[in-house]
Amino acid sequence: MARLDIDAELREDVRLLGNFLGDTLKQQVGQQLFDQVEDIRKYAKGARDGDHNAEQQLAQILQQLTDEDALPLSRAFSQFLNFANIAEQYHVERMRREQQCNPALSDSNDLPHLFQLFAQNNITGEQLYQQICDLHIELVLTAHPTEVSRRTLIEKYDDISTCLAKLDQHKLTPIEHDELLAHLRQEITAVWQTDEIRQKRPTPVDEAKSGFTTIEQTLWHAIPKFMRALDKLTLQHCQKRLPIDLVPVRFASWMGGDRDGNPNVTHGITEQVLLLSRRKAASLLLDNLSRLRWELSMQQCSPELAAQVNNHVEPYRERLRELRDRLQFTLSWLDAKLAGQNVVDSPMLLQSTDELLTPLKDCYHSLVASKMQDIADGQLLDFIRQASCFGIQLLKLDIRQESNRHRQALSAITAYLGLGEFGTWSEQSKQTWLMQELVNKRPLLPQNIDLKNNDALNDADVQEVLNTFKVLAQQPSESLGAYIISMAQYPSDVLAVMLLQKEAGIAKPLRVVPLFETLDDLDGAADTINQLLSMPWYKQAIQGKQEVMIGYSDSAKDAGFMSANWAQYRAQEQLTDVSQKHSVQLTLFHGRGGSISRGGAPTHQALYAQPPGSIQGAIRVTEQGEMIRFKFGLEAIAIQHLEIYCAATLKATLLPPPKPKAEWRTLMDSMTSESVQVYRQTVREHPDFVRYLRTVTPELELQMLPLGSRPAKRKVSGGVESLRAIPWVFAWTQIRLMLPAWLGTGAALKQALQNQQKATLEEMLAEWPYFQTLIDMLEMVLSKADVGITQYYENHLTDDPALVELGQHLRALLGNAIETLLQLKTQSELLTENEVLDQSMRVRKTYLLPLHLLQAELMRRRRDYMNQGQSQTPVDHALMVTIAGIAAGLRNTG
Repeated sequence: MARLDIDAELREDVRLLGNFLGDTLKQQVGQQLFDQVEDIRKYAKGARDGDHNAEQQLAQILQQLTDEDALPLSRAFSQFLNFANIAEQYHVERMRREQQCNPALSDSNDLPHLFQLFAQNNITGEQLYQQICDLHIELVLTAHPTEVSRRTLIEKYDDISTCLAKLDQHKLTPIEHDELLAHLRQEITAVWQTDEIRQKRPTPVDEAKSGFTTIEQTLWHAIPKFMRALDKLTLQHCQKRLPIDLVPVRFASWMGGDRDGNPNVTHGITEQVLLLSRRKAASLLLDNLSRLRWELSMQQCSPELAAQVNNHVEPYRERLRELRDRLQFTLSWLDAKLAGQNVVDSPMLLQSTDELLTPLKDCYHSLVASKMQDIADGQLLDFIRQASCFGIQLLKLDIRQESNRHRQALSAITAYLGLGEFGTWSEQSKQTWLMQELVNKRPLLPQNIDLKNNDALNDADVQEVLNTFKVLAQQPSESLGAYIISMAQYPSDVLAVMLLQKEAGIAKPLRVVPLFETLDDLDGAADTINQLLSMPWYKQAIQGKQEVMIGYSDSAKDAGFMSANWAQYRAQEQLTDVSQKHSVQLTLFHGRGGSISRGGAPTHQALYAQPPGSIQGAIRVTEQGEMIRFKFGLEAIAIQHLEIYCAATLKATLLPPPKPKAEWRTLMDSMTSESVQVYRQTVREHPDFVRYLRTVTPELELQMLPLGSRPAKRKVSGGVESLRAIPWVFAWTQIRLMLPAWLGTGAALKQALQNQQKATLEEMLAEWPYFQTLIDMLEMVLSKADVGITQYYENHLTDDPALVELGQHLRALLGNAIETLLQLKTQSELLTENEVLDQSMRVRKTYLLPLHLLQAELMRRRRDYMNQGQSQTPVDHALMVTIAGIAAGLRNTG
């Protein structure tokens, strides 16, 4: 099938959903609303096509709306954008099926193509096989403070996607086709009758449960299917099959463990989430085991299995009976624990994944020995792979805390011991004392010390830190992932967490992972790790494996996109060199998000853009709220993304990108120096910048949205520096200025072009994947910027001459950035090489423009109401819907 025909199917799906939404508006609200929507859509299309008069008419209509009419209109346009997302997401699945039927349509970066590429580059089957077996990819699910869609609506959206998939089937009878259309209408009506805005903020437990749902609904089923395809490819190209318990992609979570700046995540919450995660795993495992025991009714078995079950007539069912009983006991034990009952451990309680896998493997090997390979490779092998991937814990929980909280806890301890305040010591003094205590066999504090009745330790924050470590000591080691130290700067930050783990009696300590976030911290990262690896005790403790997290959010907010991006690249290079010098295996943990200032390039492109040698078969990556849904919300797309991660990691390991030439590095250093200077002059030094942010963008209004469980600010008061990086990006996206992604970057590129560096830039663009990715991301975000929309917000929300002047300056800088990029790429328009995104944005503009104009009007009205003393206003709900709708329309928002 031609690509044109496939895209026509997408347009047909969008049209179908849009028509059904129109029918719903007429039926549920009335003809008047439908006519109003159609009028606004007509003017929006005209404005999109350059009709200035249509845009003025549109603005006039929206300004004259009553408060009551604003809500249904904002909902209508917002829901269309959600339906466009559903159609586009399902279209990815459709394209995947077409590619599988017609290899000529397939992507050059998919696994089959990649395996052929390896052969062409003289990588032997044995080399490839060993690298696949050594892969360790871990995707870390995190809550997203700008994920606005309710779980209830997400499930309805998934049902709509399922309807689209069924309508694609060619053997539907007329009755089946009509029934599907009727069901689709019902779902769209149900969506309209469901409030898209939460009534209250989700708790950390709610966020964790959302992660469990993603596992249960898609990833639980996607993993065995992905492994079957990988196993088949490996057999074809390497002439042998993969180990039955091999799963190169695994999952962890921050939800319920990320306490950095989130007072809602306490030691009690962490313990509850860990228990709930184990309970969900036990429930899924028990359901699978029940089906498996029903299937394994065979009598023939190996002598080994016969001996294990005393020659039982149904050997496989008997071998799995004890596992069933233990899973049932584990479920009951966890229920009692969650209910707050005092329960004791029992030999029946499943404590490790090996206890789960052993009987399953026994059955597998017996079936193979008994000439029943086909049965062994069916439901049983799928179950072994699910158990290997998710284990008894479902998701390993990472713990994240800010470095200063550990210093504070140790300061309280040293004060109690009469040693002074740890936080005031020099770095060398801290390291010396920490090392002495780490090798000391006695406890640091007396056992069973009463924290509450001790002046030095009686601080709520200190007690919370110590109680968190106590909770971790009580968990099965398989339930826990890494301990992330945000705002890490010094070796003592890492040693401090190791000492606190020792003091709590954690039998198998969590690996301690420093997170380097600011520009200065990234520049100093390699030196910090080098100091640690030079300590014999530390090197022995980590057993040859070091993990480091690279922060994208705060570094970009601190220094701008280009400077942060280059600092991240350099830090990875230096960390790779240091780990090689010390013969230590390095795993880099990328704290990526959806927006480009948070590393949000397409996965394959983003991973291949990393420095050569920095990905040696192992990588960790965060997947956040909205991106979890886009990548793993549908089973077929989840399988595709598992393959993408596998392919990208293999390619970066076996066929790494070229090292940057000296002249490329010199130019990047020069450009980033210019970039950070321009960025900070505006963001930090301009006297009116913070006022502009809070007047023209909905930064303050965002705080009323019941989004994630974490506050929008690290501190209640403060300026840009106190604002979390994700709401920072989100606010600029809402007004389409997209400032964090291009401010400073455009000026740096312009300076390079003016300095006669175009030939070097073109060479970098042609030969260096890192620079290609940087420019592609910049082009994508600039294509979503819209100076006209930004100016409308300005005109509508302020007449302050200082803010007007700053707005003109920022829009001029944006225009220069676009002009510079076009000059570099020798293009007349953006996205000439990305027709899919260009068309997608063109369709969306018709529905985004009314939401933007309406949002500006509602912000103005809300502020008027608040100036009259109202804390809750008649337009709050409609304003929140516009925020959610614009986020849905632009997708990679935070």
